[in-house]
Amino acid sequence: MKAPGANIIDALLPAEMALACETAGVAKAGRDVLALIVLGLLAGAFIAFGAVFMTVVLTGAGELPWGVARLLAGVVFSLGLILVIVCGAELFTGDALMIVAFASRRITFGALLRAWSLVYLGNIVGAVGTATLVFLAGQHGFGGGAVGKTALAIATAKAALPTIQLFFLAVLCNVLVCLAVWMSFGARSTTDKVMVIIPPIAAFVAAGFEHSIANLYLLPYGLAIKWWAGPEFWAAIGQGAAAYPQLTASGALHNIVVATIGNLVGGSLMVGVVYWFVYLRRRA
Repeated sequence: MKAPGANIIDALLPAEMALACETAGVAKAGRDVLALIVLGLLAGAFIAFGAVFMTVVLTGAGELPWGVARLLAGVVFSLGLILVIVCGAELFTGDALMIVAFASRRITFGALLRAWSLVYLGNIVGAVGTATLVFLAGQHGFGGGAVGKTALAIATAKAALPTIQLFFLAVLCNVLVCLAVWMSFGARSTTDKVMVIIPPIAAFVAAGFEHSIANLYLLPYGLAIKWWAGPEFWAAIGQGAAAYPQLTASGALHNIVVATIGNLVGGSLMVGVVYWFVYLRRRA
């Protein structure tokens, strides 16, 4: 029998979730180099799979109301974070919550930067590598080229975002991503984890927020189509590469750099530090 006042809910309460997040941060910082890179690679690929799913679902969705199409896109994109959390992988945007372990003085700043850098490197390899495989698989030609046309439209819109707007879209994105990860610390079962992940992820996609790791798939994939798609693809969609002047390598790099900074600010400061202050600062 549990003592009076004990947690009788079959899920961790917020204060317990904060401790779980802190412990997870210590464990992540203690992993060896290869483990962090490989787990980062997996996470980059998992997020890319979510982006692949989203691109397919958005193809031909123009007849739906804009918000409904975005909601569907968000629901299917959540596959990416579900795979990361349930299967086990290291995602840079979610690992922004490692700031909790640093704030509690459980890990050093050097260990924090080491983990972030290695995970981010793995995420790049996983996301860009998946984009390469999807392009080589010729998926852009599916639906009479409609899938590729959708991918080009998504990538072009991202590459054209101005710096300030992009930064704040990225901040807001990772607030929701880290809230999804935070809630998963309190989940006891796989079903619980899936259920708490979907709403925040669907919300950030539907709202048009910017996720740096997803963009590491979407922008290289769009560029690959623009640069290397065959003439039969352009004939199928009735356009040429010149129809996408804003989709450039420099535009893609600008998006990824600014989105990465915004994601880090949103996740670490607006989620991790806030919850650390509420629940853990007295322990530290």
